[in-house]
Amino acid sequence: MNASSPTSLTIHDQTFQLLPERAVYWVEQGALLVADLHWGKDAAFRAAGVALPAGLLGEELQRLEQLVGAWQAREILILGDLIHARTSLHPAVVDAVAAWRERVTLPITLIEGNHDRHAPQLPAAWRIARVPPPLDRGTFRLAHYPEPSAGRFTWAGHVHPTVRVGRGRESLRFPCFAIAEDVGVLPAFSAFTDGMAANKTLPPGHRAFAITASNVVEVNPSSSATRSKLRFSSR
Repeated sequence: MNASSPTSLTIHDQTFQLLPERAVYWVEQGALLVADLHWGKDAAFRAAGVALPAGLLGEELQRLEQLVGAWQAREILILGDLIHARTSLHPAVVDAVAAWRERVTLPITLIEGNHDRHAPQLPAAWRIARVPPPLDRGTFRLAHYPEPSAGRFTWAGHVHPTVRVGRGRESLRFPCFAIAEDVGVLPAFSAFTDGMAANKTLPPGHRAFAITASNVVEVNPSSSATRSKLRFSSR
């Protein structure tokens, strides 16, 4: 494992590591769970005339590759929004992911999200299996939208949760894992997909695990001491 500090949760007798790299490792399944990668978002922005630095996709592919090696993962489960837009399948993006798949050869499954409709077919060289939501495994449901499922715990993405800690100008906002009794929401794996449009405070009872540079730290979103709020993005 790497030098980062995850937080461990036990749910339905299964162990999940919340990783500061914005992923969850399901120990018993040997599976990495990630959500909202939005591959090619920077390419789509550049196609629309927005100047962005190159290399964003490469950095995130490297982060995912390092996680596979650090945790000796046996598969990757993507909880929707692998692709950002139709223009995301730029030849440079297709080639970069294809080259990455030559090194990262474990099975990858995409549980479709709303953005994935922009790519009815993924490039064959990516070797990514694609299934409609949800994907059920025992007492767990893997989906894109964070909706409860009777008798199962749902892992999902879509809403890019963040938590703000502090008050006024003396506050900071962090991506976070939002964990309720029957639903767990991952932050966007893409650092370029933020929760800045967050505008909906979660009801009481949810736990917020803020992600710092190398740690996952539980905070109290209703604490009067921190005045922090756990919010969901509308994107």
